[in-house]
Amino acid sequence: MRGFARPRRYDRPVISNKEKTDMSDYLPSFVITWAITALSLWVASYLFKGIKFEGAGSIIIAALLLGFANAIVRPLLIILTLPLTVLTLGLFLLVINALMILLVSALVRGFTVSGFWTALFASIFISILSFFISATIDGGSPETRIQMPSEGKWL
Repeated sequence: MRGFARPRRYDRPVISNKEKTDMSDYLPSFVITWAITALSLWVASYLFKGIKFEGAGSIIIAALLLGFANAIVRPLLIILTLPLTVLTLGLFLLVINALMILLVSALVRGFTVSGFWTALFASIFISILSFFISATIDGGSPETRIQMPSEGKWL
């Protein structure tokens, strides 16, 4: 067997401590986002008569579940309704946000939303308030939220 060479020993790439990511690195950001969502839900419950919470526990659980619904269910709904979203120039995303609030209110005991229109306007309010609170906490600089890679691939 000519031309057959014994393979060289494979060395695993060394990852420096700088490149390692730990779940605890994301925990403060998660807790801050959770608190902002809970605060926005609490303020919305005072502004909209159709949103009611029985206690602080239901607000905290609703904020956590709303975060999970926005991370898991919402992207699936966006993909499934993409033609309708394109046809309405993105306005259908407001309906999806309202559906996420209605889903959470159906799952969390002690959190009630009176109807679709309340959920729609509350979702718009919660999005805007969360944006402004996040911008205030981050210092108002978009560079702190979106960091473009300085080199390499952008995927």
